[in-house]
Amino acid sequence: MNEEIDQYNNYQDAVDAAICRIMAETIDSVLTHAQSKIWHSHPVWFIDGNPIVGYSKQKAGWRLMFWSGADFNEPVLTIRGKKFKDASIFYTKPEQIDKNILIRCLEKSKTIQWDYKNLIKNKGRLDKINILSD
Repeated sequence: MNEEIDQYNNYQDAVDAAICRIMAETIDSVLTHAQSKIWHSHPVWFIDGNPIVGYSKQKAGWRLMFWSGADFNEPVLTIRGKKFKDASIFYTKPEQIDKNILIRCLEKSKTIQWDYKNLIKNKGRLDKINILSD
């Protein structure tokens, strides 16, 4: 696990740290070729420089956000972005995390992506990336 993310997770209280560890370990186990770092104060994973998934603490709990999740056709991703293609789920307890669903979403994140990396270069236009699955 990325050392910065590990430190971030360990800085949380016991319940929050457990939630963070489950999310980070699961993300790392599925997105094995992704780069991860603390970005805008939160853990985020990137594929070829494009943000894929990340999490942050909010009033409602821990928000696990998939940048292109609106196109995953996953009913658990109930919080949809208004301007972009993101979708999220919130957790307040470790036992709420269904690893099978999380893994399924992470697998989809490998092939369903919108180009956030070039959003500024494209003057705010969000383009779909065509990715061939293995």
